[in-house]
Amino acid sequence: MINILDFGAVGDGVTLDTQAVQQALDSCRESGGVVLVPGGRTYKIGTIQIYSNTELHIESGAVLKQSERIEDLRSIAVVEKSNNETDIPSYINCEYNGKPAHYFIYATGENIRITGHGAIDGTEEVYYGTETQYHIEGAWYPRTPLLYIEDVRHFTITGVTLQNSAFWTLHMVGCQDVLVDGIRILNNLKMANCDGIDPDHCQNVRIQNCYIESADDCIVLKTTEAEQKYGATENVIISGCILESTSAAIKFGTESEGDFRNILIDNCIIRKSNRGVALQLRDKGNIENVQIRNLMIETRNFIDQYWGNAEGIYITAEERHEGRPFGKIRNVKLENIQITGESGVFVYGSKPGHVEGISMKDISVHLLKNSKWECDGYDIRPCDGEGLLASKIYGAYIRGAKNVTVQNLNAEAEDGFPYGGEIFWDEAEA
Repeated sequence: MINILDFGAVGDGVTLDTQAVQQALDSCRESGGVVLVPGGRTYKIGTIQIYSNTELHIESGAVLKQSERIEDLRSIAVVEKSNNETDIPSYINCEYNGKPAHYFIYATGENIRITGHGAIDGTEEVYYGTETQYHIEGAWYPRTPLLYIEDVRHFTITGVTLQNSAFWTLHMVGCQDVLVDGIRILNNLKMANCDGIDPDHCQNVRIQNCYIESADDCIVLKTTEAEQKYGATENVIISGCILESTSAAIKFGTESEGDFRNILIDNCIIRKSNRGVALQLRDKGNIENVQIRNLMIETRNFIDQYWGNAEGIYITAEERHEGRPFGKIRNVKLENIQITGESGVFVYGSKPGHVEGISMKDISVHLLKNSKWECDGYDIRPCDGEGLLASKIYGAYIRGAKNVTVQNLNAEAEDGFPYGGEIFWDEAEA
């Protein structure tokens, strides 16, 4: 085991320990090993990089804290890959292959682990822009992701706490065989765009037993345009998590340039979120073969800066801009879901043939007023125009979808709630 104190780390929260931590990691570069971050100290660092066959173990009471100096994140070694896949350090101040070079913790390779019961802290306040009672706008883009894990085969992160991220917290790009187990993500519920976990063009992913508080979304499956070379996001299991979000607790998209398929969401509790589970297709990719089951969902409306009008389940295929191609949602099964809050199930295709094969079984919806914001319809942003589909609120609102089956859906509303009934179903537009 390699101790970062042996390389000169101080851990007083003031001294910049980047060099010591990186040297400890570099010592594992040839043959692998475990790098120990001892407990009871705060280690202020700039960007570090983890290589193949390395475990970064953060003991209880230890904090790896991002430096408040942005320049400590820009003068960094980022990985280039030659034709023979040899890692070549290249010091760049502004960008790398068109992507921002100011990462905090970056990893690429194979057999990489981040473990322990300590914390990684993103020093979010460095990025504060306009702040209101409910919302903090980031001061600039691109802000720094807390963990950027790229093209890793066999990546594991367990036990640690990720906190105070100013942007996407755990962004995994093009990774295969991923295990995220028992981590906590504790982000500011006012800080825009600090997603929790973002698997982007990843395959064979298990996210389980996690507790996440995050604004925007807690867990977001993505297929971004910039990373199309890594293929679909597929074979994903999300289970046993407790999630709270000022946007969606679990979301597909909105950037959906590639396909999503074979996704299972099971045995999760969603609380005080602006939206429960959202399939938000806006680009040319497709979503297919999805099972969503055994969920308890609590929603409430929130300020307009965050998409969502408290929809518990949200399935939409909508062109991002008029005339732009967009994909299809097919074969989605919803079963044993309990929704309490200011909206129920919303299924919407803006054009015929883009949403089909949706089945709902054993869905209960209890509608009640639990926020000060209006219950005035359904939010279909991002799209051209206002993005509000004005309506009373139904247990299930189905429009522009075909081959939809509903078995045992029960909805009720408390007195005074703008209730439209158990189901609104417009088959004419399908």
